[in-house]
Amino acid sequence: MKYRDYYKILGIGPSADADEIKRAYRKLARKYHPDINATEEAEAKFKDVNEAYEVLKDPERRAAYDQLGKPETGVQDGFRPPPDWEGGFGFSGGSPEDAEAFSDFFETLFRRQRQPFGAEAGIRGADQHARLQLEIADAYRGATRVLTFRVPHVAADGSTQLQERSITVQVPMGITEGQHIRLAGQGLTRPEGGAAGDLFLEVSFAPHPVYRSDGRDLYLDLPVTPWEAALGGKVMMPTPDGKVALTIPANARSGQKLRLKGKGLPGTPAGDIFATLRIVNPKVTTEEARRVFEQMAREVPFNPRAGIGG
Repeated sequence: MKYRDYYKILGIGPSADADEIKRAYRKLARKYHPDINATEEAEAKFKDVNEAYEVLKDPERRAAYDQLGKPETGVQDGFRPPPDWEGGFGFSGGSPEDAEAFSDFFETLFRRQRQPFGAEAGIRGADQHARLQLEIADAYRGATRVLTFRVPHVAADGSTQLQERSITVQVPMGITEGQHIRLAGQGLTRPEGGAAGDLFLEVSFAPHPVYRSDGRDLYLDLPVTPWEAALGGKVMMPTPDGKVALTIPANARSGQKLRLKGKGLPGTPAGDIFATLRIVNPKVTTEEARRVFEQMAREVPFNPRAGIGG
């Protein structure tokens, strides 16, 4: 998706006031209006001008757009909103046909409310969307988090400011990555008043040094010694919910996957933990250790390359 510079489209600077924005829009709208200029290029520019004006004429949308900032030229064609983008600013006014003319960039940043176009009074505020990063362990026990972010606010004098807002979030036990938490009435309010929209938090897990999650299942690589793999037995394995005893079968091989049923993230049903065995050889740093390995080499008939003709 390509970043759109709405100020450049209207030929104004970021410090332009509301009157300058309106004058620039009217000038360009007359220049490229289909009734005056019937070329395909003019039609495309007319749509661009209308889209830029829809954003910059609205104090809240403009503040949010300015908060986003312009990405470096080298990444414009692959632009994506940052992970903490608080999008979801509503679209109202105009006709359905006008709305459909807007670009993917506009739609991604300013999702339209499913309300009748032109209906101003009584429309609920726009929904907001943000991300909430948790630890995997939080999904086992639930958690309480305080989320702080900035939202546009229209002051009494008509100016738009970004205000910090903090919300306490109760994270339920068993939540999974990618799941959404809906906080009703915690979204944006309209300057005209009315009910607030909702806040939707998309859950992600912070990278963990041991575990990888997939739905409710967890995966890890479990180091074992050569004798644990050869003889089998129980080893203590850490989980986000505490240590558990894992039975290693005799003659286990490196890369073998063992399953702990129901030990993954809580739920109905609970997920599983899948441990992939990785045999780790000790370093031979003493004469005694060297003698042990030499004895094994003499007394244990084993050729790991026999299957490839070695």
